[in-house]
Amino acid sequence: MIAATNRDLEREVAEGRFRADLYYRLNVFPITLPPLRERAEDIPELVRNFVEELSKPLGKKFDAIDKEKMLALQRHPWPGNVRELRNVIERAVIISTPPRLAPELPRPRAGAGRRHTKLADVERDHLLAVLERTHWRVRGAGGAAELVGLKPSTLEGRLTKLGIRRPR
Repeated sequence: MIAATNRDLEREVAEGRFRADLYYRLNVFPITLPPLRERAEDIPELVRNFVEELSKPLGKKFDAIDKEKMLALQRHPWPGNVRELRNVIERAVIISTPPRLAPELPRPRAGAGRRHTKLADVERDHLLAVLERTHWRVRGAGGAAELVGLKPSTLEGRLTKLGIRRPR
């Protein structure tokens, strides 16, 4: 059996919210993957694979995706992880006209806030949003460092610590 979750099951067991016996049955060979928002470099390959898989049954062939669209996909926080990315690509394959794929990012639901409990997650999301707004410009007037009220070198250190790198 293969099972996936975004929860820390060990902590859930310790806090009595997940059955210990089920946890030990499932925890034979755990594979831990970071969330998609921490693996932006994987997104282009995932998109290519999804496009190939999903376009064949529809008889469509896509040769390209706009560079800005790909960068937007890489900057999106993907709260639904790989499943959400697949759904976005599937929708794009259905509605796009070849040869260019035109994916649209999901719109935030009204009233739906992120429920991060870790400060680093909140900080990462905020910095990614600011960097996107400044087109990844850190230094200078109107740069990300100025907008968040930090020295550029301090912001660059925070980005490194949080594992945030500019998408290629």
